[in-house]
Amino acid sequence: MNYREKYEQWLGFDAQTRQELESITDEKEIEDRFYKELAFGTGGLRGMMGAGTNRMNRYTVGKVTLGLANYLKAKYDGDIKVALAYDSRNNSAAFAATAAGIFAACGFQVYLYETLVPVPVLSFTTAYLGCQAGVMITASHNPKEYNGYKVYDNTGCQLCTEDAQEAIRFINAVEDFAAIPFYDGKEGITMLGEETLGAFLSAVRKQSVYEEKSDLKIVYTPLHGTGNVPVRRVLQGMNVTVVKEQELPDGNFSTVRSPNPEEKDALNMAIAQAKEIGADLVLGTDPDCDRVGIAVKNGEDYVLMTGNQTGALLIQFLLTMKKTSLTPKSTLVKTIVTSELGANIGKRFGLQVDETLTGFKYIGDKINQYQRTGEKEFVIGYEESYGYLVGTHAKDKDAVVSAMLICQMVAWYKNQGKTLVEALDDIYREYGYYLDYLDSFVLKGKDGAEKIQALMTAFRHTGTALFSDLREVIDYADGIADLPKENVLKYIFTDGSWMAVRPSGTEPKIKVYYSIVDTDKARAQVRLDAIRRVMEEKING
Repeated sequence: MNYREKYEQWLGFDAQTRQELESITDEKEIEDRFYKELAFGTGGLRGMMGAGTNRMNRYTVGKVTLGLANYLKAKYDGDIKVALAYDSRNNSAAFAATAAGIFAACGFQVYLYETLVPVPVLSFTTAYLGCQAGVMITASHNPKEYNGYKVYDNTGCQLCTEDAQEAIRFINAVEDFAAIPFYDGKEGITMLGEETLGAFLSAVRKQSVYEEKSDLKIVYTPLHGTGNVPVRRVLQGMNVTVVKEQELPDGNFSTVRSPNPEEKDALNMAIAQAKEIGADLVLGTDPDCDRVGIAVKNGEDYVLMTGNQTGALLIQFLLTMKKTSLTPKSTLVKTIVTSELGANIGKRFGLQVDETLTGFKYIGDKINQYQRTGEKEFVIGYEESYGYLVGTHAKDKDAVVSAMLICQMVAWYKNQGKTLVEALDDIYREYGYYLDYLDSFVLKGKDGAEKIQALMTAFRHTGTALFSDLREVIDYADGIADLPKENVLKYIFTDGSWMAVRPSGTEPKIKVYYSIVDTDKARAQVRLDAIRRVMEEKING
């Protein structure tokens, strides 16, 4: 069916859907809602909420759930158990209940959290309860209009390439929405609460490395999300003040432009509160509490740390604390668009370094590989987009354990009379200055998707002509080493700096990552600005 035929079909689903669709007067919007179906990307299924095949709604959630159920039946013999959780977004609880009912109708034993919890809790719970799969309803740090559906395997790792492709095959086979067994009963559904959350927090506390007393003062904001309870519980005993206006769940994220700690203004309220009380550290977690952003006191002001900077600092701190227990098997895992600074610190401590594609599921998959073979031991995994994991209690990024360790790190430095800014300067003096930056270009709708595809084709064929000092271009679509094929290009410059280009797997964006290496900060900035101008002209021109 073309998009118009699908639109006509959906008019007959229910009165609410019909009313929403008939209110649309823009043909382009109708086309955008129906020209394709939501696809699994780096973060599973994710899209704007609303009626249509290209939107998150009761029917698309139902289709994915039935397809996933059929996939699990084909993969496993005997009883099948599934864990479900949800974040603070609008409709998250309803989508989770919809999925739980369908799984129960398919004969599965379903475990559903009775209240919102972070992504890492669902990852932990899936393995802890011996489930064959887990589902988290979340769109992470996306704007309020979005929601999503993350799928986890029996280890608590998001589905990677082969498993995802197989699941998608079953999902695509569900063509009759009338065949979806929507069910709102309670039979087969067990509600989860304190017992499993408490077990998760106990696992997190085992990663603690520094518990000396300190007069550290912390301001924390959960940005209206799931972090409020678990983060505050692992920080018990520390001097933590919460931003009251952002403490409670709010799917509209009414106090921020975007609930993303990567965005500079997301922590504005927390920084203002920190200035009032003279706090040393500002801590913010995104709605599903898998990412954490920080700002640290520097004189009378506060400095926002990037994901790469926080990662490098954490690695330096963690390995210093653990240096007597490190072995030749000890391994750090990073993504291909993450700065080399943290990797270089790890190597100085004797760690092995593995690289994965973008998406924390690939880091989780590495952990599973190490546990199967015993050839390596996971120490820390991180990505530039504010995601970190220490420990193997979860197989996804975990802002709960990260918040605990970041606070311990700042306390450790403060007890030495140092700020985190000074600690980072020490790292730069030893390893060189790294200037990392991300540009995201939003290209919405069918036209935007086509432009993104055309841009990637152009960069492949003519990208080398854009710069005169390239050492090599790595095209991950060709398959590099043991990595799955991925639509990513990485340009390596002769001085070791690099730039990478990739379409977002979860949003209508093309992303450009820059990492400039130099001994001089001002010179690095000039070089970054010049490269950015070339890319902006190419993409916007």
